[in-house]
Amino acid sequence: MVAKSLKTQIAALPFRNAAGPDAEVLLITSRDTGRWVIPKGWPMKGKKPYEAAAQEAWEEAGVIGRVVKKSLGHYDYDKAAPDRASSVRCRVTVFPLAVEAVDTAWPEFGQRHRHWFPLSEAANLVDEKELSDLLVAFDLRHRRAREKAERPKGSATKALRRAAAAILGKADTDATPAE
Repeated sequence: MVAKSLKTQIAALPFRNAAGPDAEVLLITSRDTGRWVIPKGWPMKGKKPYEAAAQEAWEEAGVIGRVVKKSLGHYDYDKAAPDRASSVRCRVTVFPLAVEAVDTAWPEFGQRHRHWFPLSEAANLVDEKELSDLLVAFDLRHRRAREKAERPKGSATKALRRAAAAILGKADTDATPAE
């Protein structure tokens, strides 16, 4: 249960498959400090958390894809208040988003930079230890899933479904398209 002092935020972890066993994640820069982060924001009225995560991915990073309904986990961080004299403790719930399209213009274009990184590198670039740990765990899941998918077992379709289920943490693999 989230303590009353924690504010809730929702995040997307945009990822794509790369050559070999590695996956890549899309990191963006924060608008205030320029540090590497994942797209995140406040819950949105009328949207489920995973839908809000997909919306944040579009607004902040210009990516569209299929978001997983079950979160990878969460991390906590201190968000600077507008006055910069104080901060608010936030708990961020993270939802994987398999990127299907990358746009050249999006709502926060010009306010942020974005870059694809191998998961292991991304884990070293983010400041939040708990987010780094989530990236490392996602990297391990992804590698195992890719290795399983490459083994000849049954039909290719079944292998791909098993790989997708493993990558997505055996979550609801009936992923919802991002809007």
